[in-house]
Amino acid sequence: MPGGAVVTQEDGGSSAAVQDARASVLRVEGNGINVVADEERTSRPHQLFWPWFGANVSVLALSYGAFAFGFGISFAQAVVAGVVGIVLSFLICGFIALAGKRGSAPTMVLSRAAFGVRGNRLPAAISWLLMVGWETVLTVLATLATATVVRRLGWGGGTSTMVIALVLVAALIVLAGVLGYHLIIRLQTVITVVTAVLTVVYIVLVAGQVQLSTVTALPAGSGQNVLGAAVLLMTGFGLGWTNAAADYSRYLPRSASGRGVVAWTTFGGALAPVLLFVFGLLLAGSSTDLSEAIALDPIGALAAALPTWFLVPFVVVAVLGLVGGAVLDIYSSGLALLAVGLRVPRYVAALIDGVIMVIGTVYVVFFAGEFLGEFTGFLITLGVPIAAWCGVMLADIALRRGDYAEADLYSTSGRYGDVRPFPIVVVLVGTVLGWGLVTNTAAGWLNWQGYLLGPLGLGGRAGAWAGANLGVLVALVLAFVAALIGTRSAVRAQESRTS
Repeated sequence: MPGGAVVTQEDGGSSAAVQDARASVLRVEGNGINVVADEERTSRPHQLFWPWFGANVSVLALSYGAFAFGFGISFAQAVVAGVVGIVLSFLICGFIALAGKRGSAPTMVLSRAAFGVRGNRLPAAISWLLMVGWETVLTVLATLATATVVRRLGWGGGTSTMVIALVLVAALIVLAGVLGYHLIIRLQTVITVVTAVLTVVYIVLVAGQVQLSTVTALPAGSGQNVLGAAVLLMTGFGLGWTNAAADYSRYLPRSASGRGVVAWTTFGGALAPVLLFVFGLLLAGSSTDLSEAIALDPIGALAAALPTWFLVPFVVVAVLGLVGGAVLDIYSSGLALLAVGLRVPRYVAALIDGVIMVIGTVYVVFFAGEFLGEFTGFLITLGVPIAAWCGVMLADIALRRGDYAEADLYSTSGRYGDVRPFPIVVVLVGTVLGWGLVTNTAAGWLNWQGYLLGPLGLGGRAGAWAGANLGVLVALVLAFVAALIGTRSAVRAQESRTS
């Protein structure tokens, strides 16, 4: 039933009454994983700029400059790796966002067309893990940054300061996640304006710390190291959002411009990270001490060069930028949890994720050690199966010529089937191959990875390809090609079916 709302038993929200488009942003969103009704699809492609820009205009992007130099590459190489990795990753988001306007359902429900209704539970579970992990990482960073600045101001410190910071940050994230889409769009608009202005002020204040001669004198690294940096940036930026890319475009009418969806998603997501990353390279390349400090506290370390009077505005810009990303994560992670099969209202799923987020933050802040190694290991490890899922999803979107059959997204006897073995096998094979081609030496619990680097003649875990993160690209490309070839006839059969 293309174009109409579908009432199902697994909506995770109220699918009976439709909210007025001008409803209060403080009203809990009724939509869960149901198809958004026609009269609610009132957004326009240019409005996608706000959630994507607001979620990515974070000073964390500055810290990625230090992460990139960790691969032993020059400034010019790092700029190329950053621009290519960031833009390409958000372009992929833009293509997946097309599914949202074609089906008006969340990303991990539309994924059922590729994997089957129950077969999709595996990628939905992986997606949920990644997004809960990301919202936890962002909450950790916001908590550490707040505590660092408070100590510099002499207002306190220690455990009590971090507990208060955690409570305030978590409360804002969970509140937005529970209330849902309308508050998030409004909140992201505010975050965009405030954070953009304060970030410009921050850049002006610390620009004097940049030593161009020092930055440009950094030696060049190998092509494998440049590739490794580019893949890390892909994974840390757009690739980590692909499994949520259609969650906001689902509020667009079917007649919305597909090119507009792709363009505004890519532009909104990539603009701030590219600019901030390049400036972050200039800062990190000018100071070895700053690069080392970022590994321990990626946000708080950026406050070291600031005058005292700007520390409070810096906390605002840092926390708002991180909250903007965490809000999108907790909203989409709740939808992914419903897509796995949990039968609760959407806001309850968001609350569950919020509790897990707080528990994870407490562990990292109060019990874990060095941050950067664990963070990188998390990104690359979960980035491999998500890249494989993304390849299958991109192929599925490219093969389809029409809108999704909405009712069949919720029926195991519909055209999309119950379990589609081939795409699932593709993801599993892509993951196994991918994990064999990445290494995470800074995270001891991941030393088992990289098991294919030796047998394939790539130098083993200590060779030239060890840091190239090749497994992410292999998983993405292999899954895309395999699905494009292996599912073509199945997609054509689905689209030719009339009921």
